[in-house]
Amino acid sequence: MKVIAIHLAKGRRLPVRAVDSAVAEAGAGLVGDRYHGTRHRHVSIQSKEFLDRAAADLGHDFDPGATRRNITVDSGEIPTKPGTRITIGDVELEVVRLLAPCRLLDDDMGRGAAAAMRGRGGSACRILRSGTIRTGDTVTITPVD
Repeated sequence: MKVIAIHLAKGRRLPVRAVDSAVAEAGAGLVGDRYHGTRHRHVSIQSKEFLDRAAADLGHDFDPGATRRNITVDSGEIPTKPGTRITIGDVELEVVRLLAPCRLLDDDMGRGAAAAMRGRGGSACRILRSGTIRTGDTVTITPVD
């Protein structure tokens, strides 16, 4: 599993911007993202494999940034069980919860987008160890017992 896209947004409903890397601060979030400084939703992560399934249901392709998630990996299922650890390069994340698709997706991606993304929205994570996340970084998952 590898990082294929990183997106940041400065505020709600403001455009997301694709970046090659993002600084992850433990206990704070991704520098430059609207959730930086929030308590638990430091980073959102999703899988392109599941986005492709949603696109098939929706009837058209879309850019991973359209979902407004921060990190997109190339394949595999994103863990949703709280406490599961995800390591990206030197950065360590802990899954906090499953992310439901935003109802506003229908406005941005077309009617039915939120329904197509149901169960495919990825997870919200907190940052436990700081570092820089880069496209191409390897992602490893450590299940919680």
